[in-house]
Amino acid sequence: MMLTLYLSPHQNNFHNLQVLITAQYGETKPRMVEISAAAGDALRRFPVLPALEAEGGLSISGPTAVSYILAPERMRGLGPAEAALIQQWVNFAENEIIPSACGWTFSVLGLTQLGKQVSERARQELMHVLKVLDAHLKLRTFLVKEHVSLADITVAVSLLLPYKYVLDAGCRASFTNVTRWFLTCLHQPEFQKVLGEVTLCEKLAPAGRATVDSSKKERKGEQSLATESPERPASEDGKPKSAAQLKKEVKKKEKLEKFQQKQDKLKEQQTEKKPKVEKRERKDLEVITYNLPTPPGEKKDVTCPMPESYSPQYVEAAWYPWWEKRGFFKPEYGLSSLKKINPRGIFMICIPPPNVTGSLHLGHALTNAIQDSLTRWHRMRGETTLWNPGCDHAGIATQVVVEKKLWREQGKTRHDLGRESFIQEVWKWKNEKGDRIYHQLKKLGSSLDWDRARFTMDPTLSYAVQEAFVRLHQEGVIYRSKRLVNWSCTLNSAISDIEVDKKELTGRTLLPVPGYREKVEFGVLVSFAYKIRGSDEEVIVATTRVETMLGDTAIAVHPQDPRYQHLKGKYVVHPFCGRDLPVVFDEFVDMNFGTGAVKITPAHDQNDYEVGMRHSLQFINIMDDNGLLINVPLPYLGMKRFEARKVVLEALKQRGLFREVKDNPMVVPMCSRSKDIVEPLMKPQWYVRCQEMAAQALEAVQKGQLHIVPDFHIKTWNSWMENIRDWCISRQLWWGHRIPAYFVTVDDPSVPLGEDTDGRYWVSGRSEEEAKQRAAETFSVAPEKISLRQDEDVLDTWFSSGLFPFSIFGWPNETEDLQVFYPGTLLETGHDILFFWVARMVMLGLKLTGKLPFREVYLHAVVRDAHGRKMSKSLGNVIDPLDVIRGISLEELHAQLLDSNLDPLEIERAKEGQRADYPSGIPECGTDALRFALCAYTSQGRDINMDVNRILGYRHFCNKLWNATKFAIRGLGESFQPEQTAEPTGQESLVDQWVLSRLCFAVDLCNAGFQSYDFPGITTAIYNFWLYELCDVYLECLKPVFASEDQAAIRVARNTLYTCLDAGLHLLAPFMPFLTEELYQRLPRRSSRDPPSICVASYPESNQYHWRNEEIDRNMEFALCLVRCIRSLRADYNLTKTKADCYLTCMDSDTVATVSQHSDYIQILSSSRSIHVLHREETPPAGCAVVIASDKCTVNLVLKGLIDAEKEVTKLSGKRAELQKQIEKLREKMEGAEYRSKVPANIQELETEKLKQSETELQKVIEAIENFRKMI
Repeated sequence: MMLTLYLSPHQNNFHNLQVLITAQYGETKPRMVEISAAAGDALRRFPVLPALEAEGGLSISGPTAVSYILAPERMRGLGPAEAALIQQWVNFAENEIIPSACGWTFSVLGLTQLGKQVSERARQELMHVLKVLDAHLKLRTFLVKEHVSLADITVAVSLLLPYKYVLDAGCRASFTNVTRWFLTCLHQPEFQKVLGEVTLCEKLAPAGRATVDSSKKERKGEQSLATESPERPASEDGKPKSAAQLKKEVKKKEKLEKFQQKQDKLKEQQTEKKPKVEKRERKDLEVITYNLPTPPGEKKDVTCPMPESYSPQYVEAAWYPWWEKRGFFKPEYGLSSLKKINPRGIFMICIPPPNVTGSLHLGHALTNAIQDSLTRWHRMRGETTLWNPGCDHAGIATQVVVEKKLWREQGKTRHDLGRESFIQEVWKWKNEKGDRIYHQLKKLGSSLDWDRARFTMDPTLSYAVQEAFVRLHQEGVIYRSKRLVNWSCTLNSAISDIEVDKKELTGRTLLPVPGYREKVEFGVLVSFAYKIRGSDEEVIVATTRVETMLGDTAIAVHPQDPRYQHLKGKYVVHPFCGRDLPVVFDEFVDMNFGTGAVKITPAHDQNDYEVGMRHSLQFINIMDDNGLLINVPLPYLGMKRFEARKVVLEALKQRGLFREVKDNPMVVPMCSRSKDIVEPLMKPQWYVRCQEMAAQALEAVQKGQLHIVPDFHIKTWNSWMENIRDWCISRQLWWGHRIPAYFVTVDDPSVPLGEDTDGRYWVSGRSEEEAKQRAAETFSVAPEKISLRQDEDVLDTWFSSGLFPFSIFGWPNETEDLQVFYPGTLLETGHDILFFWVARMVMLGLKLTGKLPFREVYLHAVVRDAHGRKMSKSLGNVIDPLDVIRGISLEELHAQLLDSNLDPLEIERAKEGQRADYPSGIPECGTDALRFALCAYTSQGRDINMDVNRILGYRHFCNKLWNATKFAIRGLGESFQPEQTAEPTGQESLVDQWVLSRLCFAVDLCNAGFQSYDFPGITTAIYNFWLYELCDVYLECLKPVFASEDQAAIRVARNTLYTCLDAGLHLLAPFMPFLTEELYQRLPRRSSRDPPSICVASYPESNQYHWRNEEIDRNMEFALCLVRCIRSLRADYNLTKTKADCYLTCMDSDTVATVSQHSDYIQILSSSRSIHVLHREETPPAGCAVVIASDKCTVNLVLKGLIDAEKEVTKLSGKRAELQKQIEKLREKMEGAEYRSKVPANIQELETEKLKQSETELQKVIEAIENFRKMI
């Protein structure tokens, strides 16, 4: 169905922008029509713009309704609750944000003549609105869900004016959460298509001066942002104004009067309030350091008083060296022997070995936060636990780093030094710099057994690599072959698929290439002709790499293509060397693409390679290792590949064979290490046959022997295993495991000389002597007649990484660790290396040990930035976790870019990204908050949008825990000694029983979450228990108990509080090891036999914490519902500092009993003066605000004497009149004769719901007016 969208002529109108952005998200793209102010007929049809009209004349008007129709369902809200929340935010924008935003901005821009007082009031209102938004967005990415909704579009558009003209950098600093959310919205492609680049206000100009140089037209355009419908031109000839004009003026006047009344009321409230002490501005995050002398490895002094507030630097000091020295992270801790069977079981996990050249990024931090939380949980459950650290030698990356260092410091290449001396330089660099990442892992609190740390080039692991190669080669699993590989001309080496970045181009693009002064053109398709031998006929082909035509050996067409059937058995002539190229028929050709004819270069393209194999074509390699042309005629011989590209194109033009060049979207393969363009080259290499091993790996998953979590990754696993190709394991490097294979030359005339690609002339051995003996046996000659030449290449790094789960334990030797810890329990890593690493570990483990290397694989999501973009240095959004832990200024972030390899333009772009995301830098969040945030984000999906502001929110959570524990320690008293067990005594109060029940529920959720890898579920359970149940409810209820004289009640309450603190810290310990250790050490112990550290204490389990009482939970939740209703009423009537009497009318005797039991808690938590429980037939006093809490209880809050009833009646009377007009208008429309037949069903549904909401709201307003009149 065709839709037409009618818009106001003012492009910047709020409502225009709202519907235009919404339309970008929708599937239906309406036709746009702009209605001018003079378009009388259109304005009569659509008095309110924007409007949407369907074929046949059906239409709806108004931005909310139009946006609702254009938006996809998920943006409108999935379910009534979500839809209601979104509608609330839309109303909030219309009623609260737009009036204050326009009032202040227009005044500053000089577009209206509002007085200073009115302008200041508008500014204050906007500040209040922004505070509300900032608090709401503190732990949220978007307003309602984790994606953009109609709420975000409406609110963001309503804030455009302030952000562009009045909210300068200083002002925005107070609302970092709103600004972060606002910029996130603006960075969405749909917003950018409508708004383009939005420049934020840098410095607020004095009122009236901002538009001195602006034209009247521009000012009018900005002012039109506030209008819903276009302005009609004023009468210039003095004629009487029309009825419509007069009606409009009256409406405007009413709105201005209401606005003025609202401002006056605010002013009166401010003057009526008693003078109060100015509230202090929130202090900056305080940095407190631990300065007591503590030798490394000694226990931290916790006898000193707790600092006033939580400081990560103070809390995290000194604990890690003590944990290490005490051996808490070793599996032997608390055991007499590893071989002794532990009835609790064994948990073993090995770290995905990071590159020795690397430094931590958020992907590492996520991996380690998850792995450490799992490791600590299993250790606290009493299992024999090992998390084994290690580091990868990172062949290409390390060699590049050291080569650059060598050139920078000595002006030498590795060839100047020679292989042995260069390798010594690499070892020297590794010993100096290679442990950096280990120090960073310790900073993250990772509980690794560092005595078992392994490096993939260690002698033990090198021996395992050699053994694996020799065994697999002798079995025929590893073989030699000449095939196409990914070749980096800069590195002079083959590279793996994971080291190839795929750069997507939309069309013609100039890219920098190492070794070329000028940028090289990509993203174009060149068409040229080949002439048929002995004929004037030609075949036109197209290519994105025209230089490769020098290596063409055929033209391919589809067997069913009728255009080329007559060319069977024919040849085309190569224009530069006269070579005949056969026309071959192959089904791989797409008849519908281009001319249906394809040039075939078997030696330089994977698809062409396969065509060449099928048709026995000639393979001509036209490039050497450096990308220089070989096996080609002059003048191309010796040319650089991309210089030849231009020369070949010009030669085709001169010969009249060029046909056209056009833009072509394509993917360019780039080497991630050197940024060179990857070339497919034919090279003799070592390969691993994978089909048989892949079948075993596939079967292991299908039979349930190996579990992959989340299970949606199984489809990817199956696809890879079923379509696996043989694995190229040769790398043309010096740093790495040199391949233990030797080329054989036999000094015997009966044995002919061998070819490099002939596998019979290659032998492998654990030593050269062993290899010589094997060669002698193979060729039946004496060993003295054998000469060997070891392969210069090294093995792919992934080969040694694939052996990591068993090579770290000394395989092939039967060591104690191999017997105890292999196979491992779990492999946890990112889903992006499921094939490159996980699959190869499984295949090699099964092949070489006969066992799976682990029983389960948990794959976490990929970390992206707050806007959902991939982490990229050029975007400036790569976050070093240590910067989040310690904090960093914006200037320091900029300085880091200067040390990168970005070009100047990319650096400026990255700086802009940093300024947008971190305008004030990154605050110090600490390790615990970072770990907790990362785990809280880890849903079992593919991507994590990481927002630093949410990490900061968890730092505030740490502060809440700190203060709660400080309060609790004071409440417990210095002489407090907890009971020997946590079992309740039977003397607990109702709130004691409730908080213990909630603790048991949290214990259940945490253990179930760890079992199912539901990290958000665990963190939410812990967060809710600590914050919303222990701190917000239980500690508040304890204050009057501790202030009383009832010693028995105090004793019971103290024991309950201790149990909650102790168990709560244990639940949290796997995620926040530093904070929980600090607080655990400050609490008294139940027994002198208790563990010395929370690291090795017992994790709470359901069989210990079994006091869940669902009836108590339900009743307390009902009481808390009443508390929330009372608080809401007090906030509605601005009684936040005034206590009121509250009457709770209950519908039945059971409710009376329940509410009476909880009345003391309700009074404390709602800050009420008194709580009175009434039966249904009893009447509360006059002058109450009323809210129905549920079908069982109504809340009556006494307002008489606390507010000005007459003013409330005046305000509500205006609201009543407005609602009555809305209802009347809606009813009139819905009762129309053709409404049911012509209005779309979804519009009818929307308007029915709107009518229902308005009627409900009207009823509430009428009731409130009656209540207030009773007070007058």
